[in-house]
Amino acid sequence: MAKFGEGDKRWIVEERKDGTNVHNWHWSEKDCLEWSKKRLEELLNDVTILSGEGGLWIRTTTVESVAGEAYVNIRKGKIIPGYELKVRVSWTGEAKDGSGNLVSKVEGKVEFPYIADENAGEDPEMKIIVLDETPIGQRMKDAFHAKGKSIVLERVTTFVKEIAAGGPAKDELEGKGAPVKGVKGKTSEKSEKEVALEKPVVAPVKEKVKEGFKNISVVERFHCRPRDLYNTLLDENRWKGFTQSKATISKEVGGSFTLFDGAITGVNLELQEDKLIKWKWRFNSWADGHFSHVQLKFEEPEIGVTVVRLLHTDVPEEDRYGNATVVENTERGWRDLIFHKIRAVFGYGL
Repeated sequence: MAKFGEGDKRWIVEERKDGTNVHNWHWSEKDCLEWSKKRLEELLNDVTILSGEGGLWIRTTTVESVAGEAYVNIRKGKIIPGYELKVRVSWTGEAKDGSGNLVSKVEGKVEFPYIADENAGEDPEMKIIVLDETPIGQRMKDAFHAKGKSIVLERVTTFVKEIAAGGPAKDELEGKGAPVKGVKGKTSEKSEKEVALEKPVVAPVKEKVKEGFKNISVVERFHCRPRDLYNTLLDENRWKGFTQSKATISKEVGGSFTLFDGAITGVNLELQEDKLIKWKWRFNSWADGHFSHVQLKFEEPEIGVTVVRLLHTDVPEEDRYGNATVVENTERGWRDLIFHKIRAVFGYGL
């Protein structure tokens, strides 16, 4: 055993005189918050959403704030990103008449309450807010939802992929496969294997959705325990309470349910107490026989805080009457008529 203060040399990684962390073998951490702020500004500032369609002109203006933390850890050349960010972006819209005269101008915000590495494979929650609650303001907000949401989310996805690939540390990683000194034109066999094994981890690619259908992904946070939400979503009396409509729901696998005065019907496919609910789900306005699938996962990152991850798949783009707002209305219904109402009625808001 080594004397106190000396350590056992077999367990000590000695410092190189030139200070080089060869092949990024040792654990290193790089603060990426400032890089994240700059990159999000580059991606989200002055983005055109509409340029005259329906007499509306909408664009983002500036990224007002990026709060939270962001870093990249590197060990043995492997990238381990970590970030939890809250982002707010301002936007402006103009309505003009047929002669090009300005009729109204409104302003609003786009908020991302939680962009985090833990949900890198999903679209983060995105709130579109209008500061002018007039009919034209609501029209602008609806237009942003319909046309701008995918544009902005695509740019956020670009940021997520870039930080997963190393962000500001990417250049350091790309230099790790340089030829070894004294050997011209090639790397050693060992370094080639290391390079093959040390490719950066990138966010998983989403599965393609079949034509004519869309998937909805929503992440919500509540001030309660997982069992509170799990029980709420399987209790017909609570459904009646927070929706102010008729509801029936079974608590058994294979049991059926009806919600919102029969507008929604379905079947319990899988129930894991306080952890998971899977439903077969349809609206009565959809084509006969078509069911979508709902998955609700309940997590508790800290005591008293529950994160619900909703994945709603196979949602048709149109209903039986040709209305093309099914996906947008379904997502809005989850947020406003279910999750928001549960918070308000049962006091689960953060």
